[in-house]
Amino acid sequence: MCIHNDQALQLKVWSSASSGNRSSKTFKPKKNIPEGSHQYELLKHAEATLGSGNLRQAVMLPEGEDLNEWIAVNTVDFFNQINMLYGTITEFCTEISCSVMSAGPRYEYHWADGTNIKKPIKCSAPKYIDYLMTWVQDQLDDETLFPSKIGVPFPKNFMSVAKTILKRLFRVYAHIYHQHFDSVMQLQEEAHLNTSFKHFIFFVQEFNLIDRRELAPLQDLIEKLGSKDR
Repeated sequence: MCIHNDQALQLKVWSSASSGNRSSKTFKPKKNIPEGSHQYELLKHAEATLGSGNLRQAVMLPEGEDLNEWIAVNTVDFFNQINMLYGTITEFCTEISCSVMSAGPRYEYHWADGTNIKKPIKCSAPKYIDYLMTWVQDQLDDETLFPSKIGVPFPKNFMSVAKTILKRLFRVYAHIYHQHFDSVMQLQEEAHLNTSFKHFIFFVQEFNLIDRRELAPLQDLIEKLGSKDR
C-alpha cells in the first residue's frame, strides 16, 4: 500500500456545509471571481473554448496572457467543480463507509498541517476532504497568494502552492472514482464527473503541474481518456 502524508500550511476546522442542506449540492461555499476583473474575462474565455468540445485546445494558455493568472483562474474553477461533484455524494461518504481516505486498496492518504498536526494523522475520507477543501479555500482567499486586483503581482511561490492545491484536489477525484462511482452512476452524474476530470487532467498535463507518481491511482483511466483524443 502506498501511503501519502500531507504537510499543509494551515488547518481550520469549520462547520461543514455537507452537514447542512444537501439539496444545494455543494460541499463548501463557491469561490467567485470578481465580475468585471481580467480574471473573470479569462474564465469566460475558458468557458467559451470548453464549449467547442476540444479540451486539449481549451486548456492551452491564451496568446498574450500571463501563465500564473491562467493557472490561478483554472485552479479556482477546478475547486468549484470538485466542490460541487463531492457535494453530490457526501451522504454516501461517511465516517463508517469511508473510515480512511483512500483511492482503492493500494493508496491511502494521511493529513498533517506542519503546525498543529506535525505528525500525519490517519482519518476518515470525509474528515480528510473537509481538511483539504478548507485548506484550499484558505489559499484561494489569500490575496497575497491569489491576487485578484490588476497590477498586483503573483508571489514567487505561487506555482509551488498551485501545484500542491491541484495535487490534493486530484485526490478527491481519485476517492470518488474508486469508492463512490456506483453512487455517481445512480445519480446519473458520471458524464459530468468524466468531463470534469478529463478537463482537469488535460490542464495539469499541459503545464506539468502534478507528478506522474501522484496520478497513479487513476493512471488507467487517464490513459483511456487521453487515447480518445489522439
